[in-house]
Amino acid sequence: MAHTVGQVAKLAGVTVRTLHHYDEIGLLTPSGRSGSGYRRYSEADLERLQLIRYYRELGFPLDEIAVILDDPASGPGTHLRRQHELLTVRIKRLQEMVSAIEFAMEASKMNIQLTPQERFEVFGGFDPDAYAQEAEQRWGGTEAYQESTRRTSSYRKEDWQRFKAEAEDWGRRIVALLTSGAPADGPTAMELAEEHRQQISRWFYECTYEIHTGLADLYLADERFTAHYEAMAPGLTEYLAEAIHANAITRA
Repeated sequence: MAHTVGQVAKLAGVTVRTLHHYDEIGLLTPSGRSGSGYRRYSEADLERLQLIRYYRELGFPLDEIAVILDDPASGPGTHLRRQHELLTVRIKRLQEMVSAIEFAMEASKMNIQLTPQERFEVFGGFDPDAYAQEAEQRWGGTEAYQESTRRTSSYRKEDWQRFKAEAEDWGRRIVALLTSGAPADGPTAMELAEEHRQQISRWFYECTYEIHTGLADLYLADERFTAHYEAMAPGLTEYLAEAIHANAITRA
């Protein structure tokens, strides 16, 4: 099926002028022409345009993209694998930058004076106030929210570092348990679920079993929480939620 330049521009999210420029420099020359001389793009042309768009998103200049795409030793599969690798590296770097910015924001809110080294140090995945506005809207009237606000308002850098160390230690152990194949409703998993509950109680507010199971459901329902636990290990969100529910049934 042949596509007009206007159709291709709309499909690819570029301007007609951009496609004309690509044709003029030999980067993307349409395979055909209509009887009136208008450009007509084939499926193979669209596939090449897709690769061009990927490389442009990665910051490659047009002349370099032309050399890469015209390399006879590289097929579409090779290009996609290369782009996947480059994007993976970029995503990792961006995640590190986001974490560093969140750390700086948190330090600013708590009047923490950072050393030059700490300004470039990634704090980690936990930001206790990342969803403060949403939390206040949903739970602002509860005693748990008020108690958490009261406690964390007095925490200093050293307190957050201790919490971070505890959370990371717990995280390593539950990931190891998940990887070992131990059941989520087994005794060790429930012990770690109980430790998770007690950690919340110790650092933020009294986390009852009812609240804890509600949190477990939230971890599964809210993609932000899910992403946090899945980044630790695929399948951890569901594993933790099941362990929390099993623990609540056993102990409550």
